[in-house]
Amino acid sequence: MEDLKMYIGGKWTPGHSGERIEVENPATKEIIGTVPRGNEEDVDAAAEAAKEGYQVWKTYSVRERTRCLRRLADDLDRHAEEIADTITRELGAPVSMAKDWHVAAAGSETRCFADWAEMLSYEEQKDGYILRREPFGIVAAVTPWNFPLDQALLKVLPALAAGNCVILKPSQLTPMTACRLAECIDRCGFPAGVFNLVTGKGAEVGNALAGHPDIRMISFTGSTSAGREVARRALSNIKKCTLELGGKSAGIVLNSADFSLAADVMLEDCFMNTGQICNAMTRMLVPASGKEEMEKLLVEKAAKFKVGDPMDKNTVVGPLVSKKAFESVKRYIETGVREKARMLVGAIPQECENGYYVKPVIFTDVTSQMTIAREEIFGPVLSVIFYDTVEEAIRIANDSSYGLCGGVFGEEKEALNAARLMETGVVRINGAEIPSGAPFGGYKESGIGRENCIQSIDEFMEVKSIVI
Repeated sequence: MEDLKMYIGGKWTPGHSGERIEVENPATKEIIGTVPRGNEEDVDAAAEAAKEGYQVWKTYSVRERTRCLRRLADDLDRHAEEIADTITRELGAPVSMAKDWHVAAAGSETRCFADWAEMLSYEEQKDGYILRREPFGIVAAVTPWNFPLDQALLKVLPALAAGNCVILKPSQLTPMTACRLAECIDRCGFPAGVFNLVTGKGAEVGNALAGHPDIRMISFTGSTSAGREVARRALSNIKKCTLELGGKSAGIVLNSADFSLAADVMLEDCFMNTGQICNAMTRMLVPASGKEEMEKLLVEKAAKFKVGDPMDKNTVVGPLVSKKAFESVKRYIETGVREKARMLVGAIPQECENGYYVKPVIFTDVTSQMTIAREEIFGPVLSVIFYDTVEEAIRIANDSSYGLCGGVFGEEKEALNAARLMETGVVRINGAEIPSGAPFGGYKESGIGRENCIQSIDEFMEVKSIVI
């Protein structure tokens, strides 16, 4: 049982309210820690600390800032096992996944942002004017629970690299990982107030950050509905807002595809992290002529996704993060059955007394108008839709309010032609992994702005023209 604190102005603080939020292990339903329940006073204190910190941080050269980032990278590497253990306990991610997916790349990712910061031009002589890039000053980062370290780093790193001071508000479901990050930053010599951590509930701390007059930018990752509210509050004082929101990504399997490869990639995409991945390809579009072959492959390959205790190294699928998540995913599975989709794999979960476990589900004979094909489930549920022509497949893929990610499987030239017609921020060809440096972000209701790239540092900077 850990009783953790906020981190404001280089100091650990219990917060103003004196109230605590309990953190639950979703695999056992045991309370494993508590964090302060932050409020507006804590946000005010963090903003004041950030203002003071900015007076120091803005005097640092780019090289001095990146030296701090490189020290952070080394510290993240040294404490990777401890951070992975925290992620397993508060998120329920299997131990192997916590190490390999959640933590392993944190140090290298941090070094990438240091490299990119040194590559950027902060002042350029143009024809008749000087173009300057300058930090906003104080920015807020509001992050989700499904990747509690990586999602924080994708905001904190570019913000710091650009010369801003940051106030991080993590999800109340997985705040302990953010505390581990704060511990790393505390050890690395950043000036007091450059990084601040305020824990609490979204409706309290998140809303206070979005509306705070001293915070000039907010970067949010979460549901589309929550993103709308953050953006509305941010615009009340004309604050810049970047949003990485929901997804309902489609994977188009062409006739020329390796069906076995497509099945492997999409099952892993949909079931890893217990399906709690915003850019997962949860709609599989398959030629009607390949229905029998693909269904057979999916049944065979789904069997390898062992559900169980996340502390067991053989477990592939752990629990969902919370009772609320369990009940939501259960409702979607029940809706799929009610709307006459055929359950090829899995079952309706019946209870969660021993943890929030849901066995992976594959629905087939899904139509593009069914609820399970249109709404983000955020659980291990794959919908298989059959099509007759490639044009129809692209139309179905684009028939969504979301546009975060997608994929095409097939002969490369044909797959590229289809990818160019998909209305989504990222398209993966034949299961290619998204490399560091490739801009990540969505079309339509999947968000505004890009992360994971040199351009994401620009997101945290103002542009000034000095006319001569």
